[in-house]
Amino acid sequence: MGALDELRQTFFEECEEQLAELEAGLLRMQEGEDDKELVNAVFRAVHSVKGGAGAFELTALVSFAHVFETALDEVRSDKLTPGPDLLKTMLRAADVLNDLVAAARDGDDLDEGVWRALADEIAAFCGGGKPAAPAAPAEPAATPPAAFTPEPIGGLAPSPTFTPAPLADFKPEPLAIFTPERLDIAPAPAPAGRRFVVMLRPHVALYEKANDAATLLRELDALGKARVECDLSELPTLDALDPLGAYLSWTVTLDTDETGDRVREVFEFCEDDCYLVIREEKPPAPAPEPAAPEPAAPEPSAAASQIDILKALRPDPAPAPAAPVEDETPEAKGPEVKAPDVRPGEAQRGDAKAGAAAPQHATIRVDLDRVDRLINLVGELVINQAMLSQAVFESDLSKNASVAGGLDELDQLTREIQESVMAIRAQPLKPLFQRMSRIVREVAEATGKQVRLVTEGEWTEVDKTVVERLADPLTHMIRNAIDHGVEKPEVRREKGKDPEGVVKLSAAHRSGRVVIEVSDDGAGVNREKVRKLAVDKGLIAADAQLTDGEIDNLLFLPGFSTVDKVSNISGRGVGMDVVKKSIHALSGRIFIRSKAGQGSTITLSLPLTLAVLDGMVVSVAGQTLVAPLSAIIETMSLGGDRVKPLGDTGSVIRDRDGFVPIIDTASELGFAAPRRIADEAERGVALLVESEGGGRSALVVDAIQDQRQVVIKSLETNYGRVPGVAAATILGDGRVALILDVDTLVARARGDAAAEPLLAAAG
Repeated sequence: MGALDELRQTFFEECEEQLAELEAGLLRMQEGEDDKELVNAVFRAVHSVKGGAGAFELTALVSFAHVFETALDEVRSDKLTPGPDLLKTMLRAADVLNDLVAAARDGDDLDEGVWRALADEIAAFCGGGKPAAPAAPAEPAATPPAAFTPEPIGGLAPSPTFTPAPLADFKPEPLAIFTPERLDIAPAPAPAGRRFVVMLRPHVALYEKANDAATLLRELDALGKARVECDLSELPTLDALDPLGAYLSWTVTLDTDETGDRVREVFEFCEDDCYLVIREEKPPAPAPEPAAPEPAAPEPSAAASQIDILKALRPDPAPAPAAPVEDETPEAKGPEVKAPDVRPGEAQRGDAKAGAAAPQHATIRVDLDRVDRLINLVGELVINQAMLSQAVFESDLSKNASVAGGLDELDQLTREIQESVMAIRAQPLKPLFQRMSRIVREVAEATGKQVRLVTEGEWTEVDKTVVERLADPLTHMIRNAIDHGVEKPEVRREKGKDPEGVVKLSAAHRSGRVVIEVSDDGAGVNREKVRKLAVDKGLIAADAQLTDGEIDNLLFLPGFSTVDKVSNISGRGVGMDVVKKSIHALSGRIFIRSKAGQGSTITLSLPLTLAVLDGMVVSVAGQTLVAPLSAIIETMSLGGDRVKPLGDTGSVIRDRDGFVPIIDTASELGFAAPRRIADEAERGVALLVESEGGGRSALVVDAIQDQRQVVIKSLETNYGRVPGVAAATILGDGRVALILDVDTLVARARGDAAAEPLLAAAG
């Protein structure tokens, strides 16, 4: 991969962050937040995407982002009110911007008709979306020569008529101070914090990449109080002027409460395309209010009017002249501010509720293959640590206090290293949750329903592999919740509900697993219809006795659908069964709860990682197996009169809530012939487990050996599918032990022929 390809890949990675920040900001604005910094963050996200796209000559992306950016600029300058219609359009624009980025990344071309109409719609909100023409001269020349009308360049329209002074009489001179009013910047009181002096001289490349010096100056002024001076000393006469050249430079004195890193962030996408010096100076002592008002900004002269025209022209690829000389006075010169080692947009993240910026943290980008290799090595470390402990125990050295203490410290250190390395792959669910908001908008529009997405726990962290493979299942669940659950607005009104339905997406950590719920406030599951369809399709017997929960879970059977008419959203019998298989492939569980007229909730229970597992090592018919600790509620002895026979071959055991069925693990896995546990003299130990849907069962094992953390090795990748087995691991003595698939064992024991083996996807 060449240097340009690496830069391109980095750009698209940063685009993902900027687009996520854009959508999150627009959603907060839609909820009624009007914080200025929020609007600025949304603007910067689009501006950053546009700037990077210009560097790679992504014309369509630059064009659309420019129109989007123009509208956002008018919103933050209070020229445009962000009403419901505008924000709805901007959310659609964020979706299209995402599509344009994806198309550019994949080397495809998005149909211009897809984004051009939306760009025109956005432009209509702000009078066409074109920048305002520069102001005409205050007083034209007394004896003007023939009128001169410059050609529009780059979509910028200059003043319709322009009368230059005679070339012999024109001498460029340093322009007076550009006040905030001249730059369309609302004046603000000077903060009492820090003072920075920014020297900016754009190169031609800055303008060629769709950046603009005026926008950068406005960005600086938004950080506090800016005093801007323009240097025209390098501007040639008109007869020597290259209309595409870069001749102007600026010196900005900025009083702000922000840090130097925040000031440097304004130039993050154009720092290589300009001469830039940022230094901090000691702010002057506060002076008393002057008696007389400050003098007004000088009226623009004929020369200044020519500069207004030049500002509207794009500079050329000629090399920029020498940079302005810095003030070398030691007392006046402060420390130069270096670029921060943070990702663009990192400083803008924060609590959506509090609206405060998150503290800055230094980050680095690391290739995912390197992280995976590190995780594999740590897994081998865990295995070798277990082997060492086993060897010390077998050699009777564990009685030595120093050896035992050293092993305990090694065990603790190994676990801490493993947890720290796994945390590297952990990432919050927020980006995934944000993607679902687009699904909600599209499906609601397609079905003619009013739906609002509410999210909770989006900062819950899960292994990156789990997050990546959750996208399709969550998409199916969200679409089904809207299409099947939420009613039409008129139906909801008749039922006394709010016409706008609510779909809630939440996540939380519970007992070493992550639990994700998708709920809606719709009509709930029509159990009578579900049962009838299941009988008609031959999925269940007509006289089957099913609980409400079992009826609800019929929705996960392959080919099952409650929709009478096939549409582009549902009705083809493909959906929830795919969701179930996807969750099972992640060693997860899924079940549904529903209440008629009040809605449904689908719950996913997933492991935090697919690399390690806390398990209970047990013996079954001379074999060593591992049962996932997350599925075990408690262990019970099979002695006494707690075990009762049931039917010809079955047995049950009494627990606190009554009786639960017993499953003979050895016979289910084919290690021994079927038997009735109630008839056995030596029965072993029962592991009370909770399977998918909340049902309880008791797995019978011969003995419990140990409880430890094991490294998961994919059995499907290295061998093949084995019913009732999820994966494998290597024990301390070097033997391979199978990891039980509790849900599949329970389903097979109950006679569910459709039960699929649960297979972990770990490497």
